[in-house]
Amino acid sequence: MTALRTVTVHGSPVHLMESGTGPAVLMLHGSGPGTTGSGAWAATAQALGTSWHFVAPDQAGFGRTPVPPGSRGGLRLWTEQAAGLMDALGIEHYTVVGHSMGGAVALALAAARPQQVTRVVAVSTMGAPGAPLSADLDAIWAVPASVLGARDMLSRLVLDQTLVTDAAVDARAAAMRAGADAFASLFPPPRARWADDLSLSAQTLAAIRAPVLLVHGAEDRVTPLETAAQPLLAHLPDVRLHVFGRCGHVPAIEHPHEFRQLLSCFLHPDLCP
Repeated sequence: MTALRTVTVHGSPVHLMESGTGPAVLMLHGSGPGTTGSGAWAATAQALGTSWHFVAPDQAGFGRTPVPPGSRGGLRLWTEQAAGLMDALGIEHYTVVGHSMGGAVALALAAARPQQVTRVVAVSTMGAPGAPLSADLDAIWAVPASVLGARDMLSRLVLDQTLVTDAAVDARAAAMRAGADAFASLFPPPRARWADDLSLSAQTLAAIRAPVLLVHGAEDRVTPLETAAQPLLAHLPDVRLHVFGRCGHVPAIEHPHEFRQLLSCFLHPDLCP
């Protein structure tokens, strides 16, 4: 059964989706305007079944989780909030799955909490040292909260443009309008500094002892394979990379069945041949 609820973390509310029972999997969304934990991960969690305890929060500044008073978004806040959430839920050991911005948070969390984080899946991830801000991510962070803005953003995320349906555009536009004020504070220009903020140092990456699975689309324009994922191979002690051909920035949507099988096998390798 899937539940939506709010948990207090470090004195501030964090809204989250929870489903299933069993080993815990923390699922962290990306940075596109209108993104939420449940919106990003509900379909994947549902398809993987109830044998995992999925926790998918709205990170600070997204969905129904506000940025704490006197603070601003950024890698440190999102990492500390993710760790605090799992502490508040009483979960001692967990896998972290993160998409794009959430991948950088997942990697930072694995470095900060080596005794708690057992595995990391970083999808279309940010976090590579010195990775530049792509033109498409710059445009996504600047996109207006409108139907035209939503269509432009979604068209940049996927390779197959038939996935940019009117229903998907309308739903994202509504979510963007609802979160416009909070999002406006997260990535103001010059936006390259926020990409820098989400880059991890070689020292931090080398400290990650958990096995890491990198999942990337060969045609990702938002976090290009050659500048986002491939450089991480030189820094992570225990890493493997799976590349989907004919895939943009969201493998979970563009190749849902193969993505879920890949994720399931990495979470529980004993069940896979």
